[in-house]
Amino acid sequence: MAIRVTLDRLLLERRMSLTDLSERVGVTLANLSILKTGKAKAIRFSTLNALCRVLNCQPGELLSFEPSSEDEEVEEAADQAAE
Repeated sequence: MAIRVTLDRLLLERRMSLTDLSERVGVTLANLSILKTGKAKAIRFSTLNALCRVLNCQPGELLSFEPSSEDEEVEEAADQAAE
């Protein structure tokens, strides 16, 4: 997946544990762990909002887009279909 979660970096910068974040945000440790490891398929805006509030960050500091080879193949197929 092309969306990367940079929760590790933000936690390190803020000297906060995942357990502390879980308690402050009100999201289970298991769900935050899934998000942190990049295994999450989706995130609710309410969760993103809570994370940004507690970590004092913008969504773009928490998420980044890194195109994968799969994304490039889809884009090429779409370009060929448009021709």
